[in-house]
Amino acid sequence: MAKAATSGGLTVGDVARRSGVAVSTIHFYEGKGLIEGWRTQGNQRRYPRAVLRRVAVIRIAQRAGIPLAMVKAFLREIPADRALSNADWQRLTEAWKAMIDERIESLLQLRDDMESCIGCGCLSLADCPLRNPGDRLAAEGAGPRLLRPR
Repeated sequence: MAKAATSGGLTVGDVARRSGVAVSTIHFYEGKGLIEGWRTQGNQRRYPRAVLRRVAVIRIAQRAGIPLAMVKAFLREIPADRALSNADWQRLTEAWKAMIDERIESLLQLRDDMESCIGCGCLSLADCPLRNPGDRLAAEGAGPRLLRPR
C-alpha cells in the first residue's frame, strides 16, 4: 500500500493499543498478508484506520477456529484502506457459519463418545471410537495382545 508521507495513519503501537493485541501480533498479521501498512519517509510503519476493524475480524475468526488462510482470502476482496461494511460482515459470517456448525457437530460427537469411554487406555476395547476405531483385535476381547507377524 503506497501512501504519501503526509497522510498520517496509525503507528503500530496505536493499532496494538486500540485493538488490544501485542505489537508482535500486528507484525505477525502483516507478515501473513492479513493487514497492510506503509512506511513513512522516516521508515516508520503506519496503518490506515480501517486496519482496526480488520484486526477485530481476524481475532474473531481465530476464536472461531477459522484458518488464517481463509481470513486472508476474504480480506483480499476488500480494499485495505476501507473499513469492512455490514454487507461485508454478513457475507463473511454466512461463509463461515457452515464451517463453525460442522466444528460444533464434531465436538458434540466427541463429547458424547467420551461419555461411553471407561478411560482405561486399552487399545483393544470392542467399542472405542475415540482411541481405536475399527480395532481388529477387539474380537479377541479386552486387554493387551502379543502381536506376532502374520
